[in-house]
Amino acid sequence: LENLRINELKDRLKKFTKFAEIIIATNPTPEGNITSLLIEKNLKELQIETKQTFKITHLGRGLPVGGELEYADEETLESAFEGRK
Repeated sequence: LENLRINELKDRLKKFTKFAEIIIATNPTPEGNITSLLIEKNLKELQIETKQTFKITHLGRGLPVGGELEYADEETLESAFEGRK
């Protein structure tokens, strides 16, 4: 948790009065997913604490353009289904 410097992030965000969205961009790995969820949890706590309203989103994940379905792993397919338009 210390390596993520979440407290520093929260302190920086408290200084801003208006912003609409925070986009969390982490590597699409199990470690990146856990990190992403941890950051999101802390940002939601910040929203409650400061009464700020902003959207928390993640970069889209899934199948690359030109990719072959037969080579996609289960997690990639799941992400593609969740992020479909």
